[in-house]
Amino acid sequence: MVQHLWNVEEASKLCQGLDELVYRSNLIGADRSVCNWGGGNTSMKTTEIDFRGNEVDVMWVKGSGSDLATMGANNFTGLRLDDVLPLKEREAMTDEEMVAYLGHCLIDPRHPRPSIETLLHAFLPFKHVDHTHPDAIISLCCAENGRELAEELFGDRFVWVPYIRPGFALSKMIAEQVDANPKAELVLMEKHGLVVWGETAKESYDRTISVINEAEQFIEKKRGKNAPFGGAATAGLKKEERQALLANIMPALRGAVAHNGRNMIVTYDDSDPILEFVNSKEAKELSQIGAACPDHLVHTKRLPLFIDWVPDASDEVGLKQAVLNGIAAYKEEYIRYFERNRREGDTMFEPSPRVLLIPGIGLISSGKAVENAKVSRALYERAIAVMRGTNALGSFVSLNEAESYEIEYWPLELYKLSLAPKEATFSRKVAFVTGGAGGIGSETSRQFAAQGAHVVLADLNLERAEEVAAEINGQFGAGRALALKMDVTDEQAVKQAFADVARTYGGVDIVVNNAGLATSSPFDETTLQEWQLNLDVLATGYFLVARQAFAQMKEQGTGGSMVFIGSKNSVYAGKNASAYSAAKAMEAHLARCIAAEGGTYGIRVNTVLPDAVLQGSAIWDSAWREERAAAYGIAADELEDHYKKRTTLGVHIFPADIAEAVLFFASSKSEKTTGCMLTVDGGVPAAFPR
Repeated sequence: MVQHLWNVEEASKLCQGLDELVYRSNLIGADRSVCNWGGGNTSMKTTEIDFRGNEVDVMWVKGSGSDLATMGANNFTGLRLDDVLPLKEREAMTDEEMVAYLGHCLIDPRHPRPSIETLLHAFLPFKHVDHTHPDAIISLCCAENGRELAEELFGDRFVWVPYIRPGFALSKMIAEQVDANPKAELVLMEKHGLVVWGETAKESYDRTISVINEAEQFIEKKRGKNAPFGGAATAGLKKEERQALLANIMPALRGAVAHNGRNMIVTYDDSDPILEFVNSKEAKELSQIGAACPDHLVHTKRLPLFIDWVPDASDEVGLKQAVLNGIAAYKEEYIRYFERNRREGDTMFEPSPRVLLIPGIGLISSGKAVENAKVSRALYERAIAVMRGTNALGSFVSLNEAESYEIEYWPLELYKLSLAPKEATFSRKVAFVTGGAGGIGSETSRQFAAQGAHVVLADLNLERAEEVAAEINGQFGAGRALALKMDVTDEQAVKQAFADVARTYGGVDIVVNNAGLATSSPFDETTLQEWQLNLDVLATGYFLVARQAFAQMKEQGTGGSMVFIGSKNSVYAGKNASAYSAAKAMEAHLARCIAAEGGTYGIRVNTVLPDAVLQGSAIWDSAWREERAAAYGIAADELEDHYKKRTTLGVHIFPADIAEAVLFFASSKSEKTTGCMLTVDGGVPAAFPR
């Protein structure tokens, strides 16, 4: 049952008018079983004072591209009803004519473009109108015998309209049928959704919830004791078995869904409702019928890719091959689908599947960013809920191919996509930063995120890494950063971290080997323990991370970039720092060795050589500061000035300076550069590479 969320006390505190419409809209959008992400629309008719000081009848309606759950007053558009209502007398109107006409009806030209379904709201003679896509209602509207079932449930309280694409014709059809049925309380839109109304905001909201719950009760009564989707075809796999298979197949899958150099972010869901569906007897057949709602199509495409695989924890090879073959076949068929239906001016989306269904594993979704992949995933979860409901009522039906293409490549739907921010330098990329909690690592992560990347901050200091990740997610969107506890010297911990990344984003594109420490002592006082510690972290640790990244990048087949954070000491023999300097020199040469092998796979490896980056550094807050000061015969608080004075440029070096060098090496600006070392040290002549 859908929960009734209206709070009388909260609502009473709101000013009447637009604030109340925002409140109602947010409540409707809060439950995705009531309204899809980005879908549905609400309206309210009122009077306003225009720029001349005259009272005018105005309809406020959701602006195109907004989401009911999060929209505010600025996402609504006001239109003069005296200008809009004469359209009801027209016989026909194209989409282009409608958009142009409504643009002249705005009470403020700064308002967003009004919803695609603005005329539906305007033509209905009610103060408040809500259009939603509830799972239970769409289950009814996507049933082959949906109209007969609706009569059984609602009697003469409803109007049924056959499927046609939203726009002028549908709006006029709904208005005429509601006018012809004075008992009508709701409209059922075949293969689409629900429309209700009320004289108050609460009355309209109450009716939305009550109608949905009537449908839910009706469905469950019809289901009886019958198992959904014909029952289970397989017992599935254990959680740990699914996790292991996902970690191993996701990089190859991610590489396969990439298209023309455009990577995708890949996520998964193995929740109980998803597994119930993918493990069922009827999942394959049902999933290939079509989308459960027109609003899904732009994000999920008409069909998901169903992988016909018998769950077997030991069959990783078979699963991977089935996935790769399936994606290749899906791309070919999508291109044919586009060519069969294309119109002049249409540009094809990536032909890869947005949703993959795998028995025993769950649902995998892809998108240009994690938020897009999650939207595709969430919408297909709704599709499963719809099919579950229809499954209790009869046969599931959907839009045919031509109808689906009309929605997927409909200019009015594509307009919503055009409102998204322009892709940045590192959009569609995943950057893995070791030492992500430190000064250089955290600043590098912030700069990557600011330029569109998804960032993984791996560090022994998980608490600090989580703080930085939370900051990035708060600024750039939930899911953009992931914090992991990882010891670079622990082979299993490194493998586990890359497995976690594969399950979260699909794989990695950029690795910044930055984890570090430093010790200082005269050579003859350097202990074996100190020597080994430097080698373990700065040499072996960099090797373990780079090796795991290299394997994952090869599996993806889309190239990659590694950037090692070396040191001035990589090329300069620092006094009283033999263990540190030798390990840093090994890092630099390891990077060149990997670069020599990586070129075949499009994997570039370069090194940044900083010096004396004290700001925000855990290393410089340790005994290293005292030790280096002692080596130069100065006080610890004189060290920063000492380093500045020895540079030819006379400057301090900050984490942001190193981050900028890292981003340069990771970007397309250096796409033909590998095996290179770049000094960022203010100019220390003794450390000039030679």
